[in-house]
Amino acid sequence: MSEKIDVRGLSCPLPVVTVRNKLLEIKKGILEVLIDTGTAKDNITRMAVNADWKVEVKEEGEEYLLIISK
Repeated sequence: MSEKIDVRGLSCPLPVVTVRNKLLEIKKGILEVLIDTGTAKDNITRMAVNADWKVEVKEEGEEYLLIISK
């Protein structure tokens, strides 16, 4: 199961909260997250890893795609 969410343009802490809520909802699988700041990338990555998810970061120009999986 793979889902996608776009948190570009959201101010902190909304990107982290949005992704955390989605991860709690799906429990396992793959979540692709579009983000537009390095701070959001770092914070979401830290939160996901602490919750035992794997995170792959792909830089796409000035934006990032996080592939979060469990």
